[in-house]
Parts: sequence; C-alpha cells; structure tokens
Amino acid sequence: MLRTHTCGQLTANDFGKEVTLCGWVHIRRDHGKLIFIDLRDRYGLTQVTIIPRDLGEDYRKAKELRSEFVVKVTGKVNKRPEGTINSKLPTGEIEVLATKLEILNPSLTPPFEVSADELTVTEEMRLKYRYLDLRRKKMFSNFILRHKLYQVIRNFLNSRDFIECETPILTKSTPEGARDYLVPSRLNPGEFFALPQSPQLFKQILMVSGIEKYYQIAKCFRDEDLRADRQPEFTQLDLEMSFIDEEDIYAIFEQMMFEIFKELKGIELKIPFPRMSYAEAVSKHGSDKPDMRKVYNLEFAFLWVVDFPLFKYNQEEKRWDSEHHPFTNINSEDIGLLDSAPDKVRSRSYDLVLNGTEIGSGSIRIHDQKLQEKIFELIGLDKDEVQKRFGFLLEAFQYGAPPHGGFAFGIDRLLAIIAGMDSIREMIAFPKTAKAFCPLTSAPSEVAKKQLDELSLVIKKLK
Repeated sequence: MLRTHTCGQLTANDFGKEVTLCGWVHIRRDHGKLIFIDLRDRYGLTQVTIIPRDLGEDYRKAKELRSEFVVKVTGKVNKRPEGTINSKLPTGEIEVLATKLEILNPSLTPPFEVSADELTVTEEMRLKYRYLDLRRKKMFSNFILRHKLYQVIRNFLNSRDFIECETPILTKSTPEGARDYLVPSRLNPGEFFALPQSPQLFKQILMVSGIEKYYQIAKCFRDEDLRADRQPEFTQLDLEMSFIDEEDIYAIFEQMMFEIFKELKGIELKIPFPRMSYAEAVSKHGSDKPDMRKVYNLEFAFLWVVDFPLFKYNQEEKRWDSEHHPFTNINSEDIGLLDSAPDKVRSRSYDLVLNGTEIGSGSIRIHDQKLQEKIFELIGLDKDEVQKRFGFLLEAFQYGAPPHGGFAFGIDRLLAIIAGMDSIREMIAFPKTAKAFCPLTSAPSEVAKKQLDELSLVIKKLK
C-alpha cells in the first residue's frame, strides 16, 4: 500500500507516529509560509501542516498545490494546539507535520467546488463531471447507503434459504407495458434481442425448475418518458417463491423492510403494514398510491394496495389490457366473471406504497396453462402471436408448474425516499438526464457505418 493510514483514522493515540497518507487536496489555506491542507480520501479528512524547514526541497511542491491535486504525504502525528481542535472531525485532535510530499497527479481547476455542501450549478453540469460530483460527501454517502442496503437484503434473504440467481440481459421482446430497448443480432440478420423490462418470465420458469426461492438484484430497462422517479435503466430487487400465497409475500417483505429501516435509519417500523383495496384507495383518496403519513401520523407510511382489477379497457384499440401484466392470477371468487364482466374481475396482485410512491409490485402468478391461454385470448392475442411471444412459457407449464408468486421493488426509489432525495438520479452513480442522455459519455451516439453494415442495418433519416 502507498499509505500507512487513511485520512479518517488517526487520533491523539497516534501521537508521535510517522505516517504516510494519500488523498485529494480538499482545501488549502496559506498562513504566511505555513501551508495547511485538508487531505481527503473516502474515509475522512486529516489536516496536514506544511512548515518550510520540515519539508525542505519538497516545500516548492507544496506551493504548487491546488484543490483536487492527488498527493502522498509522509510526516509525524502531532496533537493540535489548544484552540485549534476540530470536534466535528474524528481526526480533529491531531495534525500531520509533513516531512515529505509527492504530487501523484495534478488537477485542473474543477468546474464546481467539491468541498461545497450545496451547489448552484445545473444538474447537467454535475452529470457531465460526475466523477467530481461523487467525490462530494453528500453524494458519496448516498452510495454507502446503497451498499449497506444491498448487504441487508442479501443477509436477510440468504438466511431464509433464498437462492440468488442471474437471468439473461439479452432476451426476447415480450413487451410489458413500456417500449423495449432492442439489440440487433449480428449472427441472425434482421432479428433482435430485447433488454429485459423485468426478469418476469425467467423467474417464473425458475419456479418450474424447482428453485422454490429465488432473488436477484436485477438491472431492468424501459424505453419510456422519464421523470424524477424513472430512468431508462434501473435496479430492482426481484423475488419469487413457490407453494405460497399473498400472506407469505406480505410477511417476508414487511420483515425485510423492518430490517432495512432498522439498519439504515435506526427506525423500528410498525408491522404488519395496513392494507387497502384498490377500490377504497381510489374512492377515498383519489389515487391507487395514497400518501398515508398524515392519516397514520408517521416520516415513513407503508401501505399495501390490494385487489386491483385484472383488466383495464384500452379505449384507443377497443380491447382489454392487463392492469399489471398477463401473468397475474385471478381472485378465485371472480372466475365466473371472466367472459361476462371482465371489468369486475379482481386480480391477486398487490402494490407496496411508501409515502405516496409505489415502490414495488407483485402478484400470485398463473401456473395453469389453460387459464394463461384464456387470459391471452381476452387481451386480444391470437394463438400464433401467443406462441411466438410466450410459447416457451406455456410449454414449461406442461411439465408440472407449482403455484408461485413474487414481488419486486425499486431499489433506486426506496433509497431516494430513505435519503430524503427528490430524484432517483441522486442515488444512481451514472444516471441519464430527462432526455435519456448521458452528459458524461455523450451516449447515445452515432456509430460507424461498418458497424451498421455488420448488423444489416440502414439508418432512415426522418424528413
């Protein structure tokens, strides 16, 4: 290692030790010939005091230092003089008296102050220089929070016999309500993969495979209009279980949320969460995701919204669409209404709402081939289209599909609420703008004609 200690590690107990620190120049202050720098790494800040007689030939280098220079400093730990102790820092009782200085890399003047708590620059400027934005304590703490959330999730599910299993990123286009991102196949000209909107079909097939308890922290992709709580690529916790009903889903996620908030916020949530039917939510609150903080007098109000309609009517195309997706099972009391009154059929689906935001959704799935074919028929898919899109799922159901159900919640949305952020972009390392553009890399971008030729593609320019 280039360093003996981190910039958040040294205390008065280290007095007199010779140490080597590496990091970025956070702030530089000149007091005559004395130079003070706050040296920063991911662990914290340490004050380095530079005295000409102690640094010798390296003092010339010290005069060149500017914000965000990367440096290596060797020196002795000294107790700060009375009146200069900074009680706000873990290292606030000490300073390092530099005896050697090496500039590992200089820096241009940053377009904004990394040391500032709040910025006045545009979000696009922050995203263009995201590597600088992420150095800021406020932003860095968001990603420590994200890391801790992943740890809590994995520990919780692993202790309950779940198996973490990855599903394909290059898959088949089976639209689930939003546009697919399509990927042309070089080896199969004229044919396309799609990036998954969710692992829905694969996780159901994993249940047919006998996995029984599956989870995945999954990347999902949807080509839809963006807003503060949407991104073209996002992360969700995806989960599926066999031989269960709704109560099992509610219990596992309530306990998981209890653990998450206890670990990340030091808050013990009241469980079980209240439940409300879709009909009651809409009639009483005018929304299927009501904010219940004032009703229950809670900083975090969870609510299960249940008994969603199975279908919604598509006025434009004069047909029924699935309210969630066509793999959602039916409330057993409403089976007889499928043909006579589809608008009155309730599904076995459920949404989890937090502070007026839908953070997750799930359902008990259809596992019977005949019923699944019936639902496809009711939403206007003919047999050829069904076979083309979903034939592999229906075939799997013929080999002993167990009753199963699942749930997924948006990692980015949950983190934004926990961290008190207005946008999920604050919780994603390299997000896209509202126009689905990455200012850092300038993606999407044009590609060379040779690449298009290899894919048998021609760009048609719009008039």
